[in-house]
Amino acid sequence: MKPSIIRLRALEKQLYAYLYAMTVIDFDAETVAPEGSADGRAEATEVLSRASFDLLVNDGTAALLKEAAADAETEQERAEVRNLQRQYDEIARIPADEYAAFTKLCSQSVPAWTKAKRTNDFSLFAPYLEKIIAARRAQARYFAPDRDPYEVLLDRYEKGLTIAQCDEFFATLRETIVPLLADIQTRGKAVRTDFLDQEWPIDAQRRVSKKIMELWGLDPAHCYLAESEHPFTTEFWRGDVRITTHYMPRDIFSNLYSVAHEGGHALYELNINPDYDYTVVTHGATMGIHESQSRLFENLVGRSRAFVHYLYPTLKELFPAQLADVSAEEIWRAVNRAEPGLIRTEADELTYSLHIMVRYELEKALMQGTLAVADLPAAWNAKYKEYLGVDVPDDAHGCLQDIHWSMGDIGYFPSYALGSAYGAQALDDLRKTNDFDAQWANGDMEPLKAALKERVWQWGSMKEPAWLVESLCGGKFDPHHFTDYLKKKYTELYEL
Repeated sequence: MKPSIIRLRALEKQLYAYLYAMTVIDFDAETVAPEGSADGRAEATEVLSRASFDLLVNDGTAALLKEAAADAETEQERAEVRNLQRQYDEIARIPADEYAAFTKLCSQSVPAWTKAKRTNDFSLFAPYLEKIIAARRAQARYFAPDRDPYEVLLDRYEKGLTIAQCDEFFATLRETIVPLLADIQTRGKAVRTDFLDQEWPIDAQRRVSKKIMELWGLDPAHCYLAESEHPFTTEFWRGDVRITTHYMPRDIFSNLYSVAHEGGHALYELNINPDYDYTVVTHGATMGIHESQSRLFENLVGRSRAFVHYLYPTLKELFPAQLADVSAEEIWRAVNRAEPGLIRTEADELTYSLHIMVRYELEKALMQGTLAVADLPAAWNAKYKEYLGVDVPDDAHGCLQDIHWSMGDIGYFPSYALGSAYGAQALDDLRKTNDFDAQWANGDMEPLKAALKERVWQWGSMKEPAWLVESLCGGKFDPHHFTDYLKKKYTELYEL
C-alpha cells in the first residue's frame, strides 16, 4: 500500500469519528433526549460539523486526493479516492461557517418539527423550513449555479437522477395506478377491516417487533430497536445499526411494518464487507438502493400471502381476543387493501407512490421558488384531494407528518418510489432460481438474504450506483416490473 493511501485511510478514520459523534447526538435527540435540550445539542453539532469540514476541506486534502488518485492500485482504493473526492467537491464550495450553521439549524429544526406535529401548529416549524429551503438553494448554487437547484439535490440522494427522469418514472406509475385504483373502487371485492381498529396491547406489540427482528436475522448484539416519533434507521458502523418504531395502541400493523421496513435498511448496513470499515465506501450507495431493501422486506416479503400465513399463529397467540374470529387470509387481504389515506408510512403499495408524487411536486416547487412555505399547508391539502381524493383534517396529518424536511433532506422522497420499483424487478429476477413463497411460508429468509448480499449488500458504496442498480435488478432498470406486479397482485386480491 502506497504512503498516500495510508494517509488517506487515516483521514477517512478521522472523518468517521466525527460522523460517529454527530450520529450519536442525532440518535439521542430522536429517542431519549428531553424536549428542552435542543439548544445544547445544536451548539455541539455546529462545532463538530465545522471541525469535520475543516478536516476535509483544505489544501492538504486536495493534494492528498490528487496523489492518492495516482497511487491507488486496487478497486477499493480507487473507490475510496472517488467517493472522498465527491464529498470534497460537494462541500468545498460552501463557506465553512454556512456549512456548520446549517448543521446547527437542522439540530434546532427537528425538535421544532416534533413539537409542531404533536401540537398541530405549522407556525412553529415554518420559520425553520424557510431557512432550510434558503440554505439548500444557496448550497445548490455553490455546487452547480447553472443547474436547477432541486435537481442538484436529487443527485445527492440518487446519483445521476434528473427531474426529467423523475417525471417520466412517475408518469409510468400513474398510468397503471390511477385506473387500477378506480377499478378497485368501483368493482373490487370488499375487504374485511373491522378488526383493525381496536386495542392492541403495547407489550404484545413489542413481542411482535422482536419476532420480526428474529425472522429477519437481526442480531441484537449489533442491532438495537428503540422508539421515536418517526421510525428511522441509523448506522453507526457495520457492527452497530439502530432502528426505531412508533407504537400505536390501536394499530398493530403500523408497528409491524415499520420494524419490517427499518429492518431491511439494517440488513443492508450489517452485511457490508468488513474490509470497508471506517472508510468512505462503507454504508449504502444511494437512498434509492437503500429504500429498495427496506421496501422489499416490508412489502414484497412482509405483505406476501406466504409470510402473513406463517406469522399468523404468532399473532393469534399474542392477540387471542382481537383475532378470535379473524383468519390468516383476512389479515393478508386487510394489510394489502388499496385505500387512499392521509399518512404515507401507512399507505398500501398501490397508493404509496401517489403520496411520493405529492411530496416530489411540492418540494420541487419550494426549491424552485414557485411555492412559498406559508402556502405549503394549503398546497398539500389540494394535492391530496387531487391525487388521493381525501380531505386533510389538519397539518399533523398533512404537511407535518414527515421528518425529512426538518432534517434538510429535500430531494429524498423520490427514492422511496424508485426503491419500490427496484425491489420488484429484483424479486422478479431472483424468482427464476428461488421458490421464495415456499421459503417464506416456513419463515426462511436466508436464501433471499444470501442473494441480496451477493448482489448489493456486500459492496456498500464501493461499486458505482448504476452498477449496483443493474446488479440488484438483474439487468437494466425497467419500472414496468413494478407496475406489472401491482396489476397482478391487486387484480387477484380484489378479484377484478
